[in-house]
Amino acid sequence: MRKILHADCDCFYAAVEMRDNPALRDIPLAIGGSANRRGVVATCNYPARKYGIHSAMPTARAVRLCPQLKVLSPDFNKYREVSRQIQAIFHELTPLVEPLSLDEAYLDVTAVTQFQGSATWMARWLKEEALARTGIVVSVGAAPNKFLAKIASDWDKPDGLFVIPPEETESFITDLPVKKLHGVGPATAAKLDAMGIANCHDLRTQPLDRLLDQFGKFGQRLYELAHGIDERPVNVSRERKSVSVETTYDHDLPGLVDCHQALEPLIEKLHDRLARHGDPAIAKQFVKIRFNDFASTTQETGARGIVHARFHELLKSAWRRGERPVRLLGVGVRLMPEPDQRQLGLFDDTDPGSVSP
Repeated sequence: MRKILHADCDCFYAAVEMRDNPALRDIPLAIGGSANRRGVVATCNYPARKYGIHSAMPTARAVRLCPQLKVLSPDFNKYREVSRQIQAIFHELTPLVEPLSLDEAYLDVTAVTQFQGSATWMARWLKEEALARTGIVVSVGAAPNKFLAKIASDWDKPDGLFVIPPEETESFITDLPVKKLHGVGPATAAKLDAMGIANCHDLRTQPLDRLLDQFGKFGQRLYELAHGIDERPVNVSRERKSVSVETTYDHDLPGLVDCHQALEPLIEKLHDRLARHGDPAIAKQFVKIRFNDFASTTQETGARGIVHARFHELLKSAWRRGERPVRLLGVGVRLMPEPDQRQLGLFDDTDPGSVSP
């Protein structure tokens, strides 16, 4: 039986700023772009979350929800250094570390003999060492696989430590809401709800053939997760080449105007996802469309930063290839090999004329 940890720093960028300036700890704080330049929130502290503020929210809206919100521009060089220190602690425990972003990682501690082999003690040690050495609070989940470890790390935030022992896996999964399953977005959740499926117990009653018929290849994944099956290894050599966000809609988007309206929320989510990866250097940006007949097309162009107008241009060009209702929209970027060669800021939108195609 494997022992997998998922470690996730609580409101990481905000936590670093509060550590360096304790006066920020008890006031609503957000890290992100300017409200005057279509910036978005990368993260915010817990006092800000009480006002309904969350990552990927436009900064202008966040300020409307909380006029006293303190907004700081991100300092990615500082965040990378703190992340490096925390990752070094992970590697003291095991060489099997898979970073997911600056603030989270999977660790395979199956073969670790320290702490009498107790994953709970290892998780507690990670939390204590990270706080002592960097001043950053880390939530840790421990479980027999990656899927459950990630759910566990989020179960008791902030400052969480949640363990799902092998003997309790079955009961834990049975009551787990399907919306907690990785890959289940609003459209899939709505479809499952229409099928009378609210939790994994309900999902287990469905024959695999029916799930495949309703959800395609993802039906296999749903079946496996409902049974607690996740054999994915901790990948220590993972190299991210792109970052993207996509949504399958409960109802097809009828025309191009509807697609343009749906694009902005996706771009905001992409901003948030890129922020979690430390503002990596961008080489291209792209738009993906899947029409109602399941035909797919992708349109991309060179870029040195996220340009909202260019996404809309790509969307128009891609849609003209089919000119039919759209069931899925996606936006994303291809990353440059050298992550430090950043040309443009992430959070403040840039004039399209200043970006080379």
